[in-house]
Amino acid sequence: MGLTTVIGLTGMNVYSLYALHDNTVKNSIEKQKRQLLEFSNQVRSRFRYPLSDLRKIDMTNLQKQLDIPDHIPEELAEIIRKTSEDSLFSQIYLTPPDCRVCDRYGAPVWVYNKYIDRFEETKNYSPLVSDGLAIARTRMGTLANGYRWNARIIFDAHNSMTITLINSNSQEVVAYLNFLINSDYLVDNYMSPKLIKTFGSGSDTGIVVWLHNWTINDVLASTDESVAYSYQKVDFIQNFPDLLNDWNLKAAFSANPAIAASRASLTRNLFVLGGAVVLLIGAFIFMFLTAQRERSLAQRQALFLANVTHELKTPLSVILAAGENLSDGRVRDRNRIKSYGSHIYKESERLRSMIDRLLDVARFDTETVRIHQKWIDAADFTRNLLDNKRNFLESMGFTVHFDMEAELPEIRIDTDDMTSILENLIENAINYSPDEKHLAIRTYQNNQKLYIEIKDHGIGIPRNSQKYIFDKFYRVENALTAQTRGHGLGLSIVKDLVSRNGGEILVDSTPGKGSVFILVFPAHGQQKKSVTEHHEETNKSKETEHVL
Repeated sequence: MGLTTVIGLTGMNVYSLYALHDNTVKNSIEKQKRQLLEFSNQVRSRFRYPLSDLRKIDMTNLQKQLDIPDHIPEELAEIIRKTSEDSLFSQIYLTPPDCRVCDRYGAPVWVYNKYIDRFEETKNYSPLVSDGLAIARTRMGTLANGYRWNARIIFDAHNSMTITLINSNSQEVVAYLNFLINSDYLVDNYMSPKLIKTFGSGSDTGIVVWLHNWTINDVLASTDESVAYSYQKVDFIQNFPDLLNDWNLKAAFSANPAIAASRASLTRNLFVLGGAVVLLIGAFIFMFLTAQRERSLAQRQALFLANVTHELKTPLSVILAAGENLSDGRVRDRNRIKSYGSHIYKESERLRSMIDRLLDVARFDTETVRIHQKWIDAADFTRNLLDNKRNFLESMGFTVHFDMEAELPEIRIDTDDMTSILENLIENAINYSPDEKHLAIRTYQNNQKLYIEIKDHGIGIPRNSQKYIFDKFYRVENALTAQTRGHGLGLSIVKDLVSRNGGEILVDSTPGKGSVFILVFPAHGQQKKSVTEHHEETNKSKETEHVL
């Protein structure tokens, strides 16, 4: 349930982080789209400024006063004069409503000469004038009757701008003002600098904008010349409203600073979230493993209690039966009496050994063990203990081999502890060597440390169990150990005794080939004492005692 909750919350957080990042990206792109629309409207306003002044004129009075080219009312002349100073327009033409510039032979039109401040009749004009006026006349043929304003702008792509002057009262066209557009100035001096000012140059702004003539597939201007135009790169197209019909703005979006910061924040948050999830899952796994270990320990303790109870009952039953027979006086034969006494003695020893081991475990757990250390010759000590057990080992069918280096250093240890350590390891070798009965003990030194190896040719220990054999109540599960008496305490006691005396125990085992237990004790750099030094030490009034 905990893992499911963590995974669910993690999924929700990841979804929220990506949703937040996507929202940031969308908002950034929408902002750039609004900038493109605002740019197109600014370009439109750049053309429409003459219209704002023309709409203030009373077209009814203008229609009465206008006599092209002899009399141009001052209010109209002022607007034309001001517009002629704008480099955006190259020529200004004025024609009456009945002028048919598209006639076969060409009707005259009037062009403004700013140097003499008046209109002059001319037949030498650009076809763009004819196209613009024709488009305006056609459009106004459908709009004039219902049009409520006194002026209307009509564009011929990027070539010309025609303003139709309208008497809204009589629904009549008063005149046509045609402005030829200077395309080079529009692109090079106005739109290109304005694009860079508005959108910036370079990829760090997150957008590349091209001013594109789509009719001939020609790029007129770009915010980043290093990025070649390709239709596949285009993410958005913005047209110009009511003007420049052949041109549009094409944009390619990339990671701008806001998007880059959002992406960096997303990556950072994902790493933090991933780390937190790993820690949480690790904590759950740790708790699970700990619970499993506690459960296993509880099972081993329960099994230990059952085994101890059973094994305590066995010697007690033998002792009770023998004691009952002796107390009744029914047994008078000396041999039988001796046999019963021998049974009582052996079972009592076995019972005492079990109780001592349990007491040792209890003392180790409460850390109340008193250790009396003294300098001993570990090699002689081990050899003497092995000699005492040699007859027993040989009677069990074991071949015993002992090897020691010369001039070994002495170690400081509690002799009772040393006896328990060696006896437990020898007992293990006996119990777990059913076939090849061999026991070898070797003592040697290396790097100011004394080593004692106890080697057998028994069943060995599986690799995955070797790290657990020194735990309390742990026993390797196999057919032989199931038939062998034990409670999983011997090696645990050995490790505690070795550790309390400043040493360590290592194991190297191969299943089917046997095991080697290695005891390592610090030698403190002292060589073996001479016989004289040994007698002097034993004659001291008080033996050195080290209590932990």
